[in-house]
Amino acid sequence: MRDIHIPKDWDRRGLPGWTYHSAALFELETSEIFKTHWQIACHVSDIPEVGDFQTFDLCGERAIVLRDREGQVRAHHNICRHRGSRLVAQESGNCPSALICPFHGWVYNLDGTLRGAARPESYPPMDKHEFALKPLEFEIWHGFVFVRFQPGPQPAVADLLGPFDQEAAAYRMDAHVPTDGFWAQDVPVNWKSVRDVDNEGYHVTIAHPALQDLYGSTYSDEPYIDGISRSEGRFTPSAGRRWAVRNYKKISKPQAHLPEPLHRAWIYYGIFPNTVIAVTPETSLFYQELPMATNKSVVRSATYRNPDEDRQQRLARYLAARIDRETVVEDIQLTIWSNESMATDAFEGFYLSDLEYGVRTHHDHLRALLPIYGVESAPMEGEVRALNAEMAAAGGP
Repeated sequence: MRDIHIPKDWDRRGLPGWTYHSAALFELETSEIFKTHWQIACHVSDIPEVGDFQTFDLCGERAIVLRDREGQVRAHHNICRHRGSRLVAQESGNCPSALICPFHGWVYNLDGTLRGAARPESYPPMDKHEFALKPLEFEIWHGFVFVRFQPGPQPAVADLLGPFDQEAAAYRMDAHVPTDGFWAQDVPVNWKSVRDVDNEGYHVTIAHPALQDLYGSTYSDEPYIDGISRSEGRFTPSAGRRWAVRNYKKISKPQAHLPEPLHRAWIYYGIFPNTVIAVTPETSLFYQELPMATNKSVVRSATYRNPDEDRQQRLARYLAARIDRETVVEDIQLTIWSNESMATDAFEGFYLSDLEYGVRTHHDHLRALLPIYGVESAPMEGEVRALNAEMAAAGGP
């Protein structure tokens, strides 16, 4: 793994409270961070057959990922070239031979080229490539399909996640298959509050009894370095006090191809700004928080499994999911409590522990992109964009 150095003289303050409630800053975040950074749209196993598709929306942008007639994965903007209609309205499905716009009936081949417009005699001749669906930048990493709506500062996904590549390969995630489809939940908080809670294990002992029972003091995590981080919890030797944990530890059966150090551990790969890929002995999964408004996010997730899963692994996966669901409920409550405090007059900012370097280094990554985060007192909303541009031109806060 990477050589990690955790500084002891870092600033313990997090982002100022106004940055969690500013509509002008939220607009900057969507354009300068979310549209320019890699996001997981789906897994290749979500679109196994020709014509299978999965859509993904983010910050006003619309993507469609599909399997073409040659069996290759493609990604396009989900926008008809005629009037901009949403070409595919469903979240997932199958179009075995073509994509047909529900507005006027323009038809596109699965490779994105224009097959034909409705009432073609009403148009001059149209080149099928010139009027093809706009392609979307995408990469596949161990089965997960990443998309990016605009060019941005992150390197290629393979380079970004290169430090984790060898370990991740052991799970053979590219061969995993879906379990229960996609899961999503609205959360009434700013997206950064979700990430702040998830970026540190300091709260596990008190806030997550099941995780404490599962891996307790063995849990360790890394700061964000070059856009990625890694956390790990190895099962404690105790039997477990909670029913789900006790039985999960008893029957957890790793995939046969996993090396012994991964037999009894949960690993989390953090990807700036908002995504985590997690692996257990039975599963792989991803989760991400998608910004909807200053005070609303959607937590989106999907879990995948070994295609040759036996009955014992299936039961262990059920118990692991039960532990995870309990943790999600607890984390959502923590995000609400934390986020609402930032709008109060009494909130004076974070004071971070040496164990919360994940939060601090995530904030550092944000400040590097938008120096306006370094302004302690809320500027006028109409001045946020211009002030950020001035600070960026001057080299930062």
